[in-house]
Formats: sequence, C-alpha cells, structure tokens
Amino acid sequence: MYRVTSARSLAENVFETWIEAPHVSKNAEAGQFLVLRIGEDGERIPLTISGVRGDLVRVIFMAVGTTTKKLAGLKTGDTILDVVGPLGKPSETHHFGSCVLVGGGVGIACLPIIAKALKASGNTVIGIIGARNKDLLILEDEMREVCDELIVTTDDGSYGIKGFAAGPLKEICETRPPNAVWVIGPAIMMKVTSGATKPFGIKTFVSLNPIMVDGTGMCGSCRVVVNGETRFACVDGPEFDAHLVDFDLLMSRQRFYHPEEKESVEHHHHAGGCGCGGRH
Repeated sequence: MYRVTSARSLAENVFETWIEAPHVSKNAEAGQFLVLRIGEDGERIPLTISGVRGDLVRVIFMAVGTTTKKLAGLKTGDTILDVVGPLGKPSETHHFGSCVLVGGGVGIACLPIIAKALKASGNTVIGIIGARNKDLLILEDEMREVCDELIVTTDDGSYGIKGFAAGPLKEICETRPPNAVWVIGPAIMMKVTSGATKPFGIKTFVSLNPIMVDGTGMCGSCRVVVNGETRFACVDGPEFDAHLVDFDLLMSRQRFYHPEEKESVEHHHHAGGCGCGGRH
C-alpha cells in the first residue's frame, strides 16, 4: 500500500497528488512515468512523474475517467494499492545550451522536473505555458522559479499573451533560435506547436500519451508510428522526435476506446460510483 501524503485541486478537474513511494522516487528521472492501481478491482493507469521530494512522488492529472475521478477523491492518509515505476526512458537533459519548454493544459505538469534537470546540466531554460483561460493555468509560480524566463499564453486573452503557445515559440525560433525544444500537451497542440520549430531544424521532443495498459512493452496497446516505424511509447518513449511522429494516427488511436469509456461512466453513475468515464 502506498500512502497519499497530500492532495489538492489545482484547477477545474485538475488535481495534484503526492504519494509515498520510495522505490519510485529514488530512481525517477525527468520524463518518466508510473503506473498505479487504486484497488483490487481498479484498472492500471499511467501518469507522468511531475515531481520528486524525498520518498514522495507527485502526479498531476485531469479527472475525466473512472479511475482518475477515484484518484481525485483520495485524501491525505488514503492509500493506493499498486505504484509501479519509474517506467519509460528519461528525457535527454544533457547540455544543449538554450532550451524552450512548452506546456499546454495539464501537459504543463511534465515541465518543472525537466526544467530542473536541464538547469542542472547548465542550460538556459525558457518556459512557455498556455491554457484556455487564466483559471485553467497551473504551476505558474513553480515554473517561474525554475526557468530563466517564462511566457504565459491564454486562448481567450484573460491572462498573459492572447493566443496559442506556437506564436511565442515561432518568435523565439526566429529571433534567438534555441538548441532544443520540448512540447507537451494534447496531441493536436503538440502537432501544431512542434510545427513551429520544423522550418528551423530545431531538435524538438514531444511526450506521447497513447492508450497504455501494461506499461512494460508486453501488450502493445501504446504503439505509435515514428519515422514510419512502430514504436511502443512505454519502453521506447514516452518522448520522441516531434517531427517524425504520425500525430494523425496517434489521435485516431486515442479515440479507439471512447464507446467503452462512455459505458464506464454510465455504469459507475448508475452503480452509485464516481460518475465518470474511461481512463485519463
């Protein structure tokens, strides 16, 4: 059993949970993830490791599926049955020179741990974080602390620069080209935003989040196509070269289980469960 040491809401349907899991925290590196199962009858879900502090690991997630809604309901002192990790390959955080980290929505959760690792390797780090509106923006203060510069965008202009993160990124590429860029967020956001770096030939990483069951390369459900070849996000990733990813295939596969997710929400609602559907 793994104890929840703190849990709080960061924005609408977005939650932060710190879990006591020494075997994960001692070995975790930026970019890796864990797989957890809340109880015996629960499903396994992958969540990015968003932070490490002593024996604790942090996950930040959107409560949209059956399991993530249950996870969001856990309070300090509650327990989680299984926590497996760290899984996946770490981010490439060696010395590049100048790096830009772009996060959209809940994808911002992945950035602070990468920023810290890049800073430790002597890089200059510029952060660009964006959300639909000011209320949905997360970890701004934390990102300001770890980045040399932080740019904030909102789709509706309620805070920071109005528009999408691709705008400031393109401007940076034109005026002071970075040596490496990370773009993490919804698949469509990663596709569009990483397109801003392509004309400049700048090394760009994306963290992919396909349907994942096993997390160790056994089941094959997390397959993605990169440079025309099949890769497994759980063991070959989750980070890949943005300019080689087949995003259209990724997005179609992410929609594959929507009927089952709908059925799950209805089942849990009628059974007096948490009233939500699917996985994260």
